[in-house]
Amino acid sequence: MVRSNDVMTDELSIAGAVEQLPKDFHLKSVIKDPVPPIVENNGSVNAEANMSEAKHKRDIVLGRNIHTTCLEVTEPDADDEITGDREAYMAGVLAKYRKSLIERTKHHLGYPYNLDFDYGSLAQLQHFSINNLGDPFIESNYGVHSRQFEVGVLDWFARLWEIEKDEYWGYITNCGTEGNLHGILVGREVFPDGILYASRETHYSIFKAARMYRMECVKIDTLCSGEIDCDDFKAKILLNKDKPAIVNVNIGTTVKGAVDDIDLVIKKLEEAGFSQDRFYIHCDGALFGLMMPFVKRAPKVSFKKPIGSVSVSGHKFVGCPMPCGVLITRLEHINALSRNVEYLASRDATIMGSRNGHAPIFLWYTLNRKGYRGFQKEVQKCLRNAHYLKDRLREAGIGAMLNELSSTVVFERPHDEEFTRRWQLACQGNIAHVVVMPNITIEKLDKFVDELVQNRATWFEDGKCKPHCIASDVGEKNCLCALHK
Repeated sequence: MVRSNDVMTDELSIAGAVEQLPKDFHLKSVIKDPVPPIVENNGSVNAEANMSEAKHKRDIVLGRNIHTTCLEVTEPDADDEITGDREAYMAGVLAKYRKSLIERTKHHLGYPYNLDFDYGSLAQLQHFSINNLGDPFIESNYGVHSRQFEVGVLDWFARLWEIEKDEYWGYITNCGTEGNLHGILVGREVFPDGILYASRETHYSIFKAARMYRMECVKIDTLCSGEIDCDDFKAKILLNKDKPAIVNVNIGTTVKGAVDDIDLVIKKLEEAGFSQDRFYIHCDGALFGLMMPFVKRAPKVSFKKPIGSVSVSGHKFVGCPMPCGVLITRLEHINALSRNVEYLASRDATIMGSRNGHAPIFLWYTLNRKGYRGFQKEVQKCLRNAHYLKDRLREAGIGAMLNELSSTVVFERPHDEEFTRRWQLACQGNIAHVVVMPNITIEKLDKFVDELVQNRATWFEDGKCKPHCIASDVGEKNCLCALHK
C-alpha cells in the first residue's frame, strides 16, 4: 500500500518554460527528477545546465517539489478486526519507516539537531494528552499539564541568563521560530512605532515576524564572518533617530554560525543617542544560545545587560524528539500582551493556544541528567571536532571556514546534488555547511571527508568543472580555488 507515483505529463517535464500550474493539477502528479531543476533569472528551466556555473540561480520551483511516494489513508475492510491484516500492514510500514530513519540518521550532518538522546524512561507518559495551554505560571482548569516541569526548565534558563525569578516571564515554545516571533512581538508592543533592525544573515523567522506584524524592517550588512557590521548598523539607526529601535542580535547565524557582538551593538546604540528606554534587543540563540555560556572568551548573554528577550531551540543542542524551544523575557514587558481567558480560568500571553506538555518533561529530564558540567563537556567536544573537520577539509584542498565561537564548518558546495542530499547538507549559493553536534563523531566526519574527496576527483577529472570560488562568502584566506590557492 506504499504507492509510487509514476504519473507524468508532458507539461510537467523539466524542458521549456515554467508555466503556471493548471487549476485541475493533481497533487499525486510528481516530477521524475528528485532534484529541483536549475532556474535561471529569466524563469526558464535548463536541464543541461552545469551546477558549477555561477550564473545559474538555484531556486525551488513552486509546485514541483512534491513527494514521489506517499502513504495512503484507506478505510478498514469489514473483516480487518478478525483477520488482523490492517494491524499487520501498519506494523510493516512503521518497521520499514524506522529502518529508513536509522539509515538517514547515519548521514545527518547539515542541520543543527542533536540526535544523541535516549528518553526510553519517558515512554510511560505517552499515553497521556499533556497540554500546557495558557500562562505557565497560572493554574488553569485543565489539569493534565506539566507546568511544574515547564517552570523548572524556565528557572534553569533564567539562572543561565542571569535574571531573577521575580523579574522574568517565559514559556516552552513549539519551536525556535515561535520564540523569535514572540520576542519581536514583545518589542513591537513595547515600541509600537519602532523599527526592526536585523542583519542580512539573520534567520528568516525574524523577517517573517516583520511581515506578520507589518513592521518596518531595515537589513544591516554583515562582515565576511557573517557577523553584523556594527558600523553599518550605526549609520542606519542614525537615519531613524526619531523612532525607537527593535534590534535582533544573532547568537549564531543560520549558515555561518557567526555571533553578533552584543556589547558592541549596545555601544553603537548609545553612541547614536538611543537611551535604554528607546531600544529593545531580542537575542536569537537558536543553537549557540545554549553553547555560548560554556565557551571561554565568549561574550555573555545576560539580562544584566539591557536586552529584552532571549530564545533558544530545545531540539537542537539539548536534543529532543520533537521541535520545541525556550523564550525568556522581562516580566515588566509582558503585561502589554497578557489577556484574561475565562474559558481557561487563566491568563495568556503566548502565541500558540495549546502547547505540547511533553516537551517540558523531555527538557527537564535532560537538564537534570547532564547539568551544567555535562553541557560544558559536550560543547568542548563539538568545538574540538569542528576544528578537526575544518583542518581535514583544508588539508584536502577544500576551502573552509570556522568562526571562533562556532561549531558550524562552512566549505565549498559539492557539485553533485545527490551527494548533498545523501549527507543532508544545508547549502546557500556556493557554500555548504556541516553543523558539528554532540552526536557527530570523528569516524562520521572521516567518512564524510573521504567520500567528498573521492567524489571531487570524479567531478574535476576532465577539467571542465572547477571548485567553487567562495572568497566572497568566507574571505580570500579561507578560499582554496585556483585564484586564491
